Parts: sequence; C-alpha cells; structure tokens
Amino acid sequence: MATFLYKLGRLAFRRRHFVALIWVALLTLAGVGAASAPTAASSSFSIPGTEAQKAFDLLDERVPEASADGASARVVFKAPDGEKVTDPANKAEVQKTVAALKSGSDEVASAADPFRAKTVSKDGSTAYSSVSYKVTSMELTDESRDALEKTTDDARESGLTVEVGGDALQAMPETGATEIIGIAVAAVVLVITFGSLVAAGLPLLTALIGVGIGVSSITALANALDLGTTTSTLAMMIGLAVGIDYALFIVSRYRGELADGRDREEAAGRAVGTAGSAVVFAGLTVVIALVGLAVVNIPMLTKMGFAAAGTVVIAVLIALTLIPALLGYAGKKVKPTGEKSRLLGGGKKKAADLDKEPKANLGTRWARFVTRRPLAVLLVGIIGLGAAALPVSSLELGLPDDGAQPTSTTQRKAYDLVSDGFGPGFNGPLMTVADLKGADDPKAAAQQITQKISGLDDVLTVAPPMINKAGDTAIISVVPSSKPSGTETEGLVHSIRDAGGEIRSDTGADVMVTGTTAMNIDVSEKLNDALLPYLALVVGLAFLLLIVVFRSILVPLKAAIGFLLSVLAALGAVVAVFQWGWLGSLFGVEQTGPIMSMMPIFMVGVVFGLAMDYEVFLVTRMREAYVHGERPGEAIVTGFRHGARVVSAAAVIMIAVFAGFIGSSEQMVKMIGFGLAIAVFFDAFIVRMALVPAVLALLGRKAWWLPRWLDRALPNVDVEGEGLRDVADKAADGDRELARA
Repeated sequence: MATFLYKLGRLAFRRRHFVALIWVALLTLAGVGAASAPTAASSSFSIPGTEAQKAFDLLDERVPEASADGASARVVFKAPDGEKVTDPANKAEVQKTVAALKSGSDEVASAADPFRAKTVSKDGSTAYSSVSYKVTSMELTDESRDALEKTTDDARESGLTVEVGGDALQAMPETGATEIIGIAVAAVVLVITFGSLVAAGLPLLTALIGVGIGVSSITALANALDLGTTTSTLAMMIGLAVGIDYALFIVSRYRGELADGRDREEAAGRAVGTAGSAVVFAGLTVVIALVGLAVVNIPMLTKMGFAAAGTVVIAVLIALTLIPALLGYAGKKVKPTGEKSRLLGGGKKKAADLDKEPKANLGTRWARFVTRRPLAVLLVGIIGLGAAALPVSSLELGLPDDGAQPTSTTQRKAYDLVSDGFGPGFNGPLMTVADLKGADDPKAAAQQITQKISGLDDVLTVAPPMINKAGDTAIISVVPSSKPSGTETEGLVHSIRDAGGEIRSDTGADVMVTGTTAMNIDVSEKLNDALLPYLALVVGLAFLLLIVVFRSILVPLKAAIGFLLSVLAALGAVVAVFQWGWLGSLFGVEQTGPIMSMMPIFMVGVVFGLAMDYEVFLVTRMREAYVHGERPGEAIVTGFRHGARVVSAAAVIMIAVFAGFIGSSEQMVKMIGFGLAIAVFFDAFIVRMALVPAVLALLGRKAWWLPRWLDRALPNVDVEGEGLRDVADKAADGDRELARA
C-alpha cells in the first residue's frame, strides 16, 4: 500500500492543476445540487419493533384524525395573584387565545378548551390547553412555531402568565457559533504547531472543502433519501474533526521529509506513502464505527452514520490527493520541520546554530521518562481513569424532558407551572391504546382495561376511554403520579404492559402503551440492548484491522482496552456532572437528571474513531522505527519525537471543537459536547500518551509478536513504508547507470 500511495502522492504533486480542478468541480457540482434540490421535509422518526411504534402505526391506520405521533404543545395559563383563570375576564382571554391557536396554522389538528376539557387546577389558578398538530415535531414548519409564539405573546399582554411546553417549540439548536470557535482554535493551534501560516492553512482549507462537498451532497440527496437536519450536523462535526486530523498528519510528515533533505516532490510522495497509509486505516476504523450504528436499527441513526461515514471517506481521499497538490502550489512557503516563517519569527539560521545538536522536544523527553518508569506511569494512569469511571456504577439512562431545560426557557416555566398546579405526572401523560378487534364486547372491554390500570401503583388519574367510530380501537390517557423522566413512571409503563397478558385473556383486547414518555423509554431500552452488540462489532472489526496494520496481537488488544478505559472514565465524568451535579454550575447545568440514553452509544461511535486515529498515527511511527532496526525502547522515543506534537495538536483541536458545544442552552447538546471533549482528553493525553508507551515499554519485543502462521496468512499492507526503500534503491541505481553512461 505504501508504494501505491507514494506514487499517488507524487502524481498529485506533479499534476496539481488537474487534481485541484477535479476537487473544485466536485465542490461546485455538490453546491449546485444542494442549491437546486427541492426543500427536504424533516426526516421522520420511527423506532421499528417497539411497542410504542406499533401503537402509533395502529392509530395511524384506524384513528388518523388523532394525529397520535404529531407534534404537541401545552399552553399553560396562570392567573395574576389573587385571581382565578375562571374569572370572567380571564376566562374570555383564555378562550380567545385557544381560538387563535386553532386558526393560527393549517398544521394544527386541535386545540382543547381548558374549561370543556376540565384541565383547570383545583384552586382555579392554573389551566392548560393541549394543542396537537397534524405533523411530527421534526416536520413542523417555522411558520407554525412563529404563530404559536405570537399567539402566546398576545395573551401575555392581558396580564396572564402564559408559557408553552411540549415538543412543538423544539427546533434544532443553532451550532454555527460553536463551529466558528472550533475553527478559530484549530487555526491558532495549527499555526503554533507548524510555525507557518501557509502550512497551518492547508488542513483548514482541505477540511472545509471536504465538509462542503459532504454536507452539500447530503443536502442535495436529503429529499430523495429522507435525511434530516441532524444528519448534516453530525457529518459536519465528524468531517471537520477528521479532515483537520488527516491533513495535519500528512503535512507534518511532509515537513519532516523536507528536514531530512528530500526534494519537495519526493517528500510529498513519502508523506502520502507513510502517513497516508495511516490515514487510510484510521479512516477505515472511523467508517466501521459510524456504519456500525446500523446495528441499533433506528433508521434515523443509521442514515446519520452512513452520511457521516461518506464524509470521512471524502476526507481521506482529499488528504491523499488534494494535500500533495496544494503542497506543490505552496512550494517553499511550507518550511521543513523546525523552521518557522519570517512572519512568525523564523529566518536564516546562523552558522553556530547549524553545528548545535537539535534540542530534544517535549515528546522525546516525556517518552524517555515513561520508558524509564513504565510501571509507575501505568499504575497512575489506570488508577486515575478507574477513579473517574466509578460514577458509571450509578448511571441512569433516559431522555431528558422539559424539566431539564434551563429555568429561563418557556418550556421549563410551563413544566413547573403544570407540576405546581396539577402534579408532575401531567407533564407526561401515557397514551394507552387498546386494540378491541378481538373483544366480544368492545365497550365493556375498554371499561375493564380502564379499571385495571386505575388499580396500578403510581397512577394519578385515568381518563374515560375514547373509542373510534369503527368501535375497534380505544385511547385511554393515563396520568402518572411522578415526573415523565422518573423511574416510577418507567415502572408504570412496564406494569401496564405486563398486565396486557391478563387483559387479553379476560377481554380478548390487546393493550399497548405509547406517547412521548413511552417512546422515550422504548428508545432508551433499544439503545441499551444494542450497546454491547455494537461495541463487540466495532471493536472486533477494528481489532482485526489493527492486527493487519501493526502485525501484532498485543498492540491492537492494548488499543481496544485503552479505548474502553477512556470511554468509561468519560461516562463517569458525565454522570458526576449531569446526574450528580458535581461542578454543575461551572458547566451551566441547571437541572440534574438521567443521562441521555443515546450518550453511551454515541460516545462509543465518535470517540472510538478518533481514538484509533491517534493510536494509528502514534504507533505506526513506532512500528516504522522498530522495523527499520531500532530497539523497542528507542522506537517508542522515535515515535513520540515525530508524532506526539502532532497528535497533541489534533487532540487540542478536537477538544476545542467539542467543548464549544458546552455553551449551548440545550441540555442534550451541552452533555454531548462535554462528554466528547472529556473523552478525547482522557484518550489522547492519558491513554495514548501515557498508557500506550508504558505498556509497550513493559512488553519490549513481545509487543510486536505475531504467530508465524498468522504472519503468513495476513496481507502485507506495509504501513511503515518498508517498500519505499526499494523504490529509493531503484531510483539510486538508475542515477548510477545514467552517470556511467
């Protein structure tokens, strides 16, 4: 592989006009496709195989007018102190607002009058109107949201306190500012790393081109493939991360080859042949992690994974072709390693400086320290990560409700008003659906089901059953005593489902529980069940891939174990901050609660890909030094001398990009940003920079052991670039023949 990529790098360097033209054409084509594509409807959200989804599908078929899976809003009214919402003036204003809600948008299916629906608190101070929409919250237009906000703003002018809860106002969080912060930090780190504005600009430019092609392609295909806005958000985040990483490693290797005295075309070829090989395999591990999300069997998550994987493939191709082409354009503006541009304090070296022994960099000094005291470093690292991982033992998973919103938001205010006026369970009523086709007496069966549910623990109220015109389906609203995200509510959902068998034998009716709360519970359980198979698939495939790359059993095993340590430690930190509330005020956590159920599997997918990036880039350089004759301890130091600075820079960039999301007002976005940032910190600076060299130092030559039969069976991909020596020897022989002639 190294030889093929070496030739590809030299070809791209020589034919840079042609290569640049191809990528500009692809970017233009994708941009035109995105601009001319029809506006995509938001991706539908479905969870195949879950009871909540089956109930939604049944209601869609038999009671379509109910818009069971449509968006919902709860408009809460509170009278001024000393007054009641039932007072004539206040009642008239509430009814006027409800009428305005009905006529405000064509997407509104219904808006209930609180006085007819009996949704007025016992003390008369609070009332709420339930608004349902014909489309899901992801498909709701901005015009409908604006109409909802305008109507409630008008109602506030009368003196009533009016707040809105539900999923109708849940728009996708804006991420533009955080991306700009991440890019700005990346630019500063790259300039410090390379000491050159041109060299620093190349990774940023190519990463933006790759993300532009990837996101534009997703936008162009969004309508045809039913891709939502979250798909392009993930692709942008991952594409930016790996795009900068891959370009960073190749440009860094190119500067190292220049420092060894090679001409620029040869340096570009060798950079792509060696670092490019690592890029290919690092990219493959990320693709495996993202495509593996299909195991979860949530269509939206699968599409997100495939789209992000496509963006990673584009980033790899750009690193292998466009980077050497741009290096050809840059010429002498990209300096060899150790030299800075004049703008940043560089210049011609004095004769005295040329004779001096180059000073050992921080990576070299650290590697020597670790190889001298590997056991101590290993123990400190494992104990530290183990301590950070301890909170995982009390991990509670769920999907945050409006109670986790910042106290300044209207959703949180509405949640608190309902909790105070009616009880926390009113914020998440359960929708029980009864299939009465098999019942001899449908109405009697519906009444029996209602009585059975009323007798269960944690049930506050059960509404009379609403039976459809055909008489074969009933909807029964159940209000729990506890909040939607509480474990008691989850227990109630399971209790109703467990009672389904007895109800079926008694009445012949099937009972299913759905609604937002039940759907959240089913999503959490589905993600929990998929975590171990997903982990086994991703780590297993990557383990096999790394055996091929490193031609070793113990090095890939160590990489996988180190990754698990860093993910567990990061999850522990997330639990401590967002569930326990430790340092919560520092990160703007206003309400503790369960950890988002998607968090573990999301962290495994994203962090695994980035962790294997750092593993491949750092350890391939050690492997290369070992294959070229250095002792194991020397190879570790060599790998760190060339790779530690660049891996550190890549990690700092990723931490900055992810940490930018901590400032979001959305609890879920904040949690994802914190979790990914702390996971990259643990993996890059503790696992890869400390535990990896310590373990390799303790293993010595055994680290690179491979059974002979397996060595013969494995393909030789030559990541360390051994084959490039033959290329160099042939070139030298050709030069000698020409000289003799």
